[in-house]
Formats: sequence, C-alpha cells, structure tokens
Amino acid sequence: MDVTDLARWQFGVTTVYHFLFVPLTIGLVFMVAAFETAWVRTGDEKWLKLTKFYGKLFLINFAMGLVTGIVQEFQFGMNWSEYSRFVGDVFGAPLAMEALVAFFLESTFLGLWIFGWDRLPKRIHAACIWVVAVGTVLSAYFILAANSWMQNPVGYRINPDTGRAELTDIVAVLTNKVALITVPHTVAGCFLVAGGLVTAVAVWHLVRRPGQDTATYRSAVKIGAWTTLVAMGAMLLTGDIQGKIMTEVQPMKMAAAEALYESEQPAPFSVFTVGTLDGSRLIWSAEIPGLLSFLGTGSFDGRVEGINDLQAEYEQKYGPGDYSPNIPLTYWTFRFMIGLGAAAALLALWSLWSIRRGRTPTNRWLVRTLPLLPLLPLAANSTGWIFTEMGRQPWVVFGELKTAAANSPNVGAGELITSLAVFTLVYGVLAFIEVRLLLKYARAGLPDVTPPPVAESDEDRPLAFAY
Repeated sequence: MDVTDLARWQFGVTTVYHFLFVPLTIGLVFMVAAFETAWVRTGDEKWLKLTKFYGKLFLINFAMGLVTGIVQEFQFGMNWSEYSRFVGDVFGAPLAMEALVAFFLESTFLGLWIFGWDRLPKRIHAACIWVVAVGTVLSAYFILAANSWMQNPVGYRINPDTGRAELTDIVAVLTNKVALITVPHTVAGCFLVAGGLVTAVAVWHLVRRPGQDTATYRSAVKIGAWTTLVAMGAMLLTGDIQGKIMTEVQPMKMAAAEALYESEQPAPFSVFTVGTLDGSRLIWSAEIPGLLSFLGTGSFDGRVEGINDLQAEYEQKYGPGDYSPNIPLTYWTFRFMIGLGAAAALLALWSLWSIRRGRTPTNRWLVRTLPLLPLLPLAANSTGWIFTEMGRQPWVVFGELKTAAANSPNVGAGELITSLAVFTLVYGVLAFIEVRLLLKYARAGLPDVTPPPVAESDEDRPLAFAY
C-alpha cells in the first residue's frame, strides 16, 4: 500500500470505531429522556428505574464517544493537509457550529442532568436531558452537512489564485438536499441501535431473573422493540428517497451499488451476484426485475446509467483516469447495510412475540441471539457509512478533489504505520473497557430508587449523580 492507502486505512479505522458509539448515544439519550418524562408525568417508579438504569449505560457510551471523537479533528491536519487546505473555508463553518452550539449545549446540560438529581425540580431536570438529546441531533446535523458537501458540493466557488474552495452561501450548505435526507436516515439508524440495546437487555433480565421487576422489564421490551421496528420503517422510507438523490448527484455510486456495468432501462436489482475478483465483470446474478430503476428513479421503467457509460462520460469531463470505486466492496456493503438492519427488526419482532399476553421469554434460541440485537444495527450503520464513503471514490470532494491529491505530502509510510498501529492498540483497549463496563452495569439490573434521607440543610446535601 502507498501512503494514501495507509492514510485512508487510518482514517477508516478511527472513523468507523468512533461511529460505533455515536448511534447508541443519539438514540439512547432520547429513550432515557422519554423514560424520565414518563416518570415526571405519572410518578410511577418503574420509569425512574429505567431512567437511571439506561441513563448509566448512556453515560458510559457518551464518554467513550467523546474521547474517540477528539481524534477525528486531528486526522484532517495530520494526514490530510491538502484536503484541509482545499475545504477549510467551507468546512470551518459547520464544524464551528457543531463545537460552539451543539457540543457545548450537550456538555452543559448533561452536567446539570448528572449532578442535578434531587437538586433541580423534576420538570427542569427532565428538560435538561431533552436539551442534551436535541444537542446530539444538532451535532449530527452540522457534521452531516459538512460530509454532504463532500458528496454534493454547493454554496462555494473555487478561488483561481489559491485553488481553494471558498464558502459563498452557508444556507446552501446547511440545506444541501443530500444533508436534508441523510440526517433523518442517520438518526433513524441511531434509534435502531438504541431500541435494540434496550430490548436485548430487558429480555435478558426477564429470562435470567424471572419475577424481579418483571413489569418494568416488560415495558422496556415493548418500548425498545417498537422503537426498533419504527426506526427500520423510517430507514426504509428515508433510504428510498436517499437512493433517488444519490442517483441524481452521484450516479456512479448507484451503478457501483448494483455492479451495473451497462446502462439499462428498466434496470433489475440483484439479490446476489457473482463477479470476477477484480469486480470488472459480472458472472451470474439473481435479480428482481425493475427494482433498481424504482430505487434510482421512482419508476419501474426508469433508466439507470451503467459504470462503463459513466466512466466514458467522466473521462470526457474530468480527463483520463479510473472513476469507478471498488465494485465488490460497494456492492456488498450496500446489501449488508440493508440485510443487517432488517435482521435486527426481525429479532425485535420476535422479542415482542415472546412476551405476548403476559408470557415470559423461554426460547433458548432467542436468548442466544440477544447480543445480536444491538450489534446487527451497529454493523448496518458501519457498512452503510463504508458504502457511502467508498462509493464516492476516487473523489474526496465529488467532482473537485481526488483522494490521491488530498493527503499530507510530508507524512511518510513509517509514520502512518506507527500511528495506525498505536491507534488500533489503544482503540482495542478502549473497546475492551467499554464492553466490560456496559456488561457489568447491564447485568446489575434496575437500581434502588428509594429516596435518600432528607438533609438538615441544603448546604449539607451532597452532589447526586444520575446513577
């Protein structure tokens, strides 16, 4: 591998690892906020128990996501200085908004929520976690707006003297049609993960500890499973719209997602395909007629441009070169994204069925597959992002800057190999810590929410944590 490939591997490892924490953080904070709101409105202690129980898991995950996210900022300057020089004027605005608005909103009100138990009025305390939830979505929105600009650059001009992209319209960047559909699609994926975790943990306790807080865990199963199912429906709806926008702004990515070499009208969607190892030729395929045309154009008779025709078009427009991404990788990550998410929804439906009419889950296969319930949507999220970024290649900014021209010219292979090894080792340790902590506190069960003795004066009251 050359220096660019090593830089891409490092960025891919750190980014995918960081994104393992992001979906659970965004989805779970909304569910914790909903649990606390239910407690405030009803006074039922089961909602308070669920708030503190899943709130602890949320805090562990939030802390780990925060630590790994800091590394992302340094990646741009360390390994991708040419990219940073080119996009800095455009990227600076949404990333600054994310830091100054969303991140400080999250951190400030999360601190109030953690230390405000028994000190803040219940309604204000619940409002704090809702502000944190809104902050996580705003953070995702600003970051996805920056990423969407890489997929579909808008609101900028190229300075002929410096060769840099310069921001001309921040509103256009924030309302990029790619961003407007990517945000709800990504957030739906977050709820898919969070719903899966809530369901899996609650079912495990129903099976392993029958009779202990049964009604509370049953409520958690119902809420978690329905969250997963609704999120999957939202992902299918937003994904359908996203596919049509992708076909419009990045037709090569859609062609690569299907390994469609020749333009077709109507174009079939292959459930399974066998091709050559280099991805240059189709050997055999099981197809659904017209489905790709519908996914890309909204019509079962629509025309979808093939890789070969697009390659010829891009050569005329941008000059000689290979403008197709890694076809086998793009093809299979697209299918893994869909298949893994659908499998998680089926497990959630199975969990709901297992508790119908007051039943306690007894199926041993359901218990054995419980760890997959949060892991499947996590894998679906990761493969979806791998598809999104790999399908854009060879561009880092579509139509403007190629990946091969975006890395840091003064960073050598030795430095990249060393830093990649260190990051991988450190992230492996962090993953071990994260999993151990989540398993430890998930197995501990619901907390005791008996009110502490009233202190003689307000000054004597200690800081109270969320757990």
